[in-house]
Amino acid sequence: MTSWITICDTCKRDDSADKVSDTTDGEKLADLIEPLAEAAGLRTRRVSCLMGCSHSCNIAIQATGKLAYTLGRFEPLPEAAEAIVDYARQHAASESGQVPFRAWPQGVKGHFVTRHPPLPKS
Repeated sequence: MTSWITICDTCKRDDSADKVSDTTDGEKLADLIEPLAEAAGLRTRRVSCLMGCSHSCNIAIQATGKLAYTLGRFEPLPEAAEAIVDYARQHAASESGQVPFRAWPQGVKGHFVTRHPPLPKS
């Protein structure tokens, strides 16, 4: 079963208000994540808002029947994209979606915002 990386493409970091750009920080992060995720066999999707504006840039890692996680406070940098995709690969390989802390990539530590249990089967 594959894991999905859902990326908020409307996210703007607080300090980005001073920057003049037609591209949001969320779009920049999505552009970095998508090719890495595809190469890793993961799925991605962009959404217009994850309602975590105070934690931007936001992403969610999800799979049917597994724990889901929302992460935020990323900068749209290659290192962040690599860490997100590495964590999502571990999430996909885990039966429950839980990845032991000792296995977390350094780039996701301190970025977890919420954890959601899987939906009941009925």
